[in-house]
Amino acid sequence: VRLDESGGGLVQTGDSLRLSCIASALNVRYYTMAWFRQAPGKEREFVASSNWKDDSTRYTDSVTGRFTISRNNAEYRNYLQMDNLRPEDTAVYYCAASPQAIVTGLHGVTYWGKGTQVTVSS
Repeated sequence: VRLDESGGGLVQTGDSLRLSCIASALNVRYYTMAWFRQAPGKEREFVASSNWKDDSTRYTDSVTGRFTISRNNAEYRNYLQMDNLRPEDTAVYYCAASPQAIVTGLHGVTYWGKGTQVTVSS
């Protein structure tokens, strides 16, 4: 199983980025797909998830209203649209997959990508 992220980069405050994650050898129809991030010196934290059972989505409070997670099961992809980016969003962003329906933390994550760097300058 592989999860490969792309779409990171260096942007300015207020800009947008769209992260993409493609899964290999994984039946994503039965996995909740999620995004986590880790800033330097900080623990990895939950950002957003897309429930495989009912397509509901969940977000950490700091990104609610600015980030949107979506998925295309037929293409084995999921996306994280990030709008109105802030310097505090700077981190390595990781794609993750879990067989659990509800994902709001590290517990239950089975697969991880290697991450993509997002840097937001002020």
